[in-house]
Amino acid sequence: MQEELEALLNRRWIRKAEDKELYYKIRDQLGELRKFAAEKLGCPVLENSLLVKMEKIPVQPQPFMGIQEFASREEYAFFCVLLMFLEDREPGEQFILSQLTDYVAANLPGGAPDWTSYTQRRRLIRVLRYAQDQGILGVTDGSDENFMNGTEGDVLYENTGASRYFVRNFSRDILGFAKPEDFFQSQWVDIQENRGIARRHRVYNRLLFSPGIYAGDGSPEDFDYLRHYGRRMDEELGEKLDCSLQIHKGSAFLVEGADCRLGETLPGNSAACDCILLFGSLVRRQVEQGAWKPGPDEMIWVDPLDLEALLRELRETWQEALTKNYRDMTDGEWIRTMVEILESWTVIRPFPERRQIRISPLAGKIAGRYAGPEEEATPAAQGKRRRRRKKA
Repeated sequence: MQEELEALLNRRWIRKAEDKELYYKIRDQLGELRKFAAEKLGCPVLENSLLVKMEKIPVQPQPFMGIQEFASREEYAFFCVLLMFLEDREPGEQFILSQLTDYVAANLPGGAPDWTSYTQRRRLIRVLRYAQDQGILGVTDGSDENFMNGTEGDVLYENTGASRYFVRNFSRDILGFAKPEDFFQSQWVDIQENRGIARRHRVYNRLLFSPGIYAGDGSPEDFDYLRHYGRRMDEELGEKLDCSLQIHKGSAFLVEGADCRLGETLPGNSAACDCILLFGSLVRRQVEQGAWKPGPDEMIWVDPLDLEALLRELRETWQEALTKNYRDMTDGEWIRTMVEILESWTVIRPFPERRQIRISPLAGKIAGRYAGPEEEATPAAQGKRRRRRKKA
């Protein structure tokens, strides 16, 4: 069951046309998979002749949960209109790009886009390529490069039918929603949020879909649940996913075992992860020297200028070991990039209203440095801290 459960958690969906063997393996164990997803995560599992999908609905939105391939709000708008366009088309039905551009021009809120603008054309193509990557569309003939470059030529697409299952099903009418929080609150309709089923769903959800749980974020009852049922959860997650649950004074983390293949992990094989480990070692030094003091909840509050100074020190200290991309950045680009990376992993969180940065316990959980010329490199950590789904 572990392989099938990991696939449902890691991927947006498993399409039969794309991976028939895995699709049928999941269907064979659908009863047990549905039971775990419903009882622990509160996530329904959808199954039909096209695909099987776990509806992964996060309790707390995080910066990394957006569509990373999109770089603007307009692309999200284009994608929503594309889903509307495909809603009335049958699986296997074909259409040409010019039909879609006409539809977007007629239905995009705020007015038709200017297709003579290279920026607008590039945004639409980025959306279409993302849709292809997700298995929503297939290209039958033609190249989208012609449209993006403003030259003659059209593209023939085929609707796979998967677009109808991209957006989650809502249990109530969303037309009355006025703010993003309404979408998350709708998940707990008719359920007492701090008790029983809803609390269990939130705790498992936060463990599996985020890098960690912090006592100061969300409902305090969630951390009480961890303290009371942590041992039972550790046994269950170890059995089903080869993960261990580590609970501290103000934080909890899911640590992957050797046979676990669940989403992205920290440490990872990337220059960004190396920088996070280096950052953690500098934070530890600040704490050990008494310059920074964790609060009762293990959080550290620092001035933004102090954080920037630490990031500059990181690059100056390890300049030669960093990748060329990081070495060539200006001071401002380096700080912005590192803040985005650290925030996406919940290592830090800006609080503009307080004019402070909060550093989470994750910064002290994992730390590392580059080995010296006469040192033997050692593993940076004993396990991998869970982060997020790769495509979910």
